[in-house]
Amino acid sequence: MRSVVLDTETTGMPVTDGHRIIEIGCVEVIGRRLTGRHYHVYLQPDREVDEGAIAVHGITNEFLADKPRFREVADEFFEFIRDAQLVIHNAAFDIGFINNEFALLGQQERAEITDHCTVLDTLLMARERHPGQRNSLDALCKRYGVDNSGRDLHGALLDAEILADVWLTMTGGQTNLSLAGDGADAGNGGRPQPSPIRRLPADRQRTIVLRASDAEMAAHAARLAVIEKASGAAPLWTQLDG
Repeated sequence: MRSVVLDTETTGMPVTDGHRIIEIGCVEVIGRRLTGRHYHVYLQPDREVDEGAIAVHGITNEFLADKPRFREVADEFFEFIRDAQLVIHNAAFDIGFINNEFALLGQQERAEITDHCTVLDTLLMARERHPGQRNSLDALCKRYGVDNSGRDLHGALLDAEILADVWLTMTGGQTNLSLAGDGADAGNGGRPQPSPIRRLPADRQRTIVLRASDAEMAAHAARLAVIEKASGAAPLWTQLDG
C-alpha cells in the first residue's frame, strides 16, 4: 500500500471564516518504509495570517508574499496524493481545508478528496488506544519514544515526518520494514523495487531446515509482545500458535 503522511499549516481557523492553507508537507511511505519522496510547498493565501496562527507556526505574511498560490500547485499536489492512503493527525481539519482550496478553484471533482484517497486519522486511532490521555502529536512522541526535539514551532513537512515515525511505531514499531532493494529511486518515480530472486537449477535444489535457537525464540516472543502492545490486538503468529 502507498501511504502519504500529510500535514498543513493555515492562516487560522476555522475554514468557514475564510482561512486558507499556507503550507503543505507530505512524506511517502510504501510497504512501511519511508521512500525519501516528499511534497512540500508554502503558499500565498491572499489574506492576512492571524497573529495567533503565527505564534504557532511562525510563518509570517512577509515570508509568504512571493510564494505561489494554490492554483499554481493544485495539479502536482493532487497527483502526489491521488489513490494513496492519507495519514493525518486530526484529519477533519486538514481535509476540510484541502477540499475548500479545490472548491475555490471550481474543481468540484476534487473538492471531496476522499473520493480519490482513503484517510487514516491517527488522532482517532490514538484516542481509541489511549482513552482519557493526551493524544497530541507531542504527547504521542513522548509516549512512543519518537524524537521531536527539532519541533520548536509547528511546520507541515517536519510534522509529517514526525507523524510518520509515530504512526509506524503505533502500528508495530517496524519503521524500516521492506522487501525492496536499495535502489528505490532508479527510474521508477521513487517506488521501491523487489530484489531479484535467484533460483538454483533443479538438479541442485534441496531443502535446508534451520531451526531457531532458544535465544532467537525468546527474542521473537518479546517482539510479538511489543507488536501486541502497540497495535492493541494479538499478532497473527500468536493466534496461529493454537
